[in-house]
Amino acid sequence: MAFTRATGKHRRPSRLTRTTAQVASVAALTTTGVVAGLAAPALAADTAAPEQNGLTQALSIGDSLADQIDAQAAAQKKAADAAAAKAKAEAEAKKRAEEAKREAEAKAAKERAAKERAAREAERKRLNSFVAPIAGSYVSTGYQASSGLWSSGSHTGIDFHAASGTSVHAVGAGTVVEAGWGGAYGNNIVIKMNDGTYTQYGHLSSLGVSVGQAVTPGQQIGLSGATGNATGPHLHFEARTTPEYGSDMDPVAYLRSHGVNV
Repeated sequence: MAFTRATGKHRRPSRLTRTTAQVASVAALTTTGVVAGLAAPALAADTAAPEQNGLTQALSIGDSLADQIDAQAAAQKKAADAAAAKAKAEAEAKKRAEEAKREAEAKAAKERAAKERAAREAERKRLNSFVAPIAGSYVSTGYQASSGLWSSGSHTGIDFHAASGTSVHAVGAGTVVEAGWGGAYGNNIVIKMNDGTYTQYGHLSSLGVSVGQAVTPGQQIGLSGATGNATGPHLHFEARTTPEYGSDMDPVAYLRSHGVNV
């Protein structure tokens, strides 16, 4: 009778199955340290030319895989370190940029404040300054000069030489309290100055301001002329303690006390 090999679970495993199981066994033995004990005598017996059996093949594959895993882990760590360093550098650069921006903004704000203070100070000085009523002119008739031309018998102001139509300026900052016909003064303007005194401009050919209007130093308020009781075109200028006639004071001393040389 002929015998045949049984099939099913009693069939001999294939080469691939055996090799896989062998590798798995080696891995398990390596974990427990058994492979080292078993392999040591064999390696000691023939160190010159170890037999290339399934066990040494599995160990070689395991070492190679471990090296690959180590290399991959090292590369991943290197990439992670590089990413962290880049993120840190970007964060520090952003922080420095924000600090530089804040410093620049603070500096700009400080400079603006300084400019605003300087502008306010310059404006304050300008408003507190005084100028001559006619630029580049001179006094042709002095204060309290005697003549029958004046009802009081003496000159209550000073006359500035000026051709008709010459620009007349407010000598300082103030508010117009009179602008119109002033009898012997002809067309005249009276300004209450910011310091409480008054200035008067007579014999004008035209008026350029109105009552209640604020004026600044050097602002044109009218044009010189010869209206009223005048022998020719000029500007009659008075400094007063009140807006009324008869409260006059020395106009030259008044202007000089405010820094105007006449």
